[in-house]
Amino acid sequence: MFETTQLVFYYAVSPVHMGAGSAIGAIDSPIQREVHTKHPMFAGSGLKGALRHHFNRAWPQTLINRIFGPDTGASDFAGALSLSDAQLVALPVRSLKGGFAYVTSPLALARLHRLATQAGMALDWSTPTVAADKALVASAELLQGKQLVLEAFEFPAEVDDKLKAVAQWIATHALSGAGNSYFADKFKTDLVLLSDTDFAHFARLAMVVEPHVRIDDASGTASDGGLFYVENLPPETLMVGLAQASIERFKKNSRSPESAALLSAPEVLAHVFAGQGAAQPGIVGKLLQIGGDATTGRGLVMVQSGSSTSKES
Repeated sequence: MFETTQLVFYYAVSPVHMGAGSAIGAIDSPIQREVHTKHPMFAGSGLKGALRHHFNRAWPQTLINRIFGPDTGASDFAGALSLSDAQLVALPVRSLKGGFAYVTSPLALARLHRLATQAGMALDWSTPTVAADKALVASAELLQGKQLVLEAFEFPAEVDDKLKAVAQWIATHALSGAGNSYFADKFKTDLVLLSDTDFAHFARLAMVVEPHVRIDDASGTASDGGLFYVENLPPETLMVGLAQASIERFKKNSRSPESAALLSAPEVLAHVFAGQGAAQPGIVGKLLQIGGDATTGRGLVMVQSGSSTSKES
């Protein structure tokens, strides 16, 4: 069905609330999580909707419908673009040195490696492994002696050249572009690898939880039962997913000799990510707003894309 595949990175610039609805517990509005890992995720449907909304004022409506599918009469023809769910790559965790570290795990890196391979990208690294209750670091800058301190936890740590190669590759592909040089350099030195078990603790508990209060319009004070808690993915989190495309679809019996040429799968991805000049800008290097609480500055992610690979359908 899909002929071209491309890797897409999403880097959180602000807290992000991709909501999972209500929940039983202390957090009233949790974020989306994978069932089996409990890692935060961005649903592909939400990403595609946010991307379509982003282009609403930048592109002609006819082009949006050609790539994303019709806004009404969805059964007329399918869109030519597909976005997968975004998976967690690295999570910012408070560190005794360096302010915070970018923390990842063998599972997160192995999944990134798999997606990048599917997208046809050249990989000069393999996934490192680390023992439970220990850490590997890309450089010694985060270490206090031979200890790494994250939140209230201490990990015996050592510098690992394989992890350094991973950090270089990710920084080059996910954090390129104007304004990102500080974060790219920090990622190269401050990437930390924890075991899947240790990483799972931070993936569950290192989120931003914000209290919200509903104000009664008449009294100007807090409403009874108006206090609720919203979970957010912290800024500086890195996620990754795939973008796939097919040749442009069309409504049955709607084509004529005078119809415009159909966009090929590579052209579909090129329109979305690289754009077609100033008149039809792409999304690469720009901010995409996803999830809720947009009017309070939530949900800003920077989008970067890797190379794509084409195959016969």
